[in-house]
Parts: sequence; structure tokens; C-alpha cells
Amino acid sequence: MFSVNAVVEDEIGLHARPANLFVRSAKKFESDISVQRMGNSASYNAKSILSVLQMAAVKGTNIIITASGCDEVEACLELKKVLESETISV
Repeated sequence: MFSVNAVVEDEIGLHARPANLFVRSAKKFESDISVQRMGNSASYNAKSILSVLQMAAVKGTNIIITASGCDEVEACLELKKVLESETISV
């Protein structure tokens, strides 16, 4: 199991298009991947658009990305890049 912290940098947060990009990126990996808002015990499936949208992450939200599997490190680092990109909603 591997985890990283990330901050949502996109102006509109993880809504619609940015959430879709995040989920598509997560689905490239074999590992089980979950995301969690810092300070919240709820965990969300990073490969489910409905789950990611339910997290209601706005700009500045601290997120913990956790992956478990053969490509866990790569998955976490890639998804961290996606979340910290300021232009994922374009």
C-alpha cells in the first residue's frame, strides 16, 4: 500500500470534466485506488466517477490518494499530478 497527499488546484475543483479526467487516469492502473478528503473518514473509489463526484472536492481541498497493487507508486504519483494541475478542466 502506498499513499500520497495532494491538493486540488483546478479552479472548479473535481466536478464533471476534471473528475472524468481523474477517473480515466485512475483506470489506467491495475491497483485498487481510493481517495479521501483530509480530515474525513469516508473513502472514495478513484475509478468511479460517481464516487469521485460525491467527494465534493473544491479548489484547495487536501486529498489523500491510496493505492494497493503492482503499480501503486506510479498510480499515486500520476494522480497527484492530475489533481495538482491547474488546467484539468480545460
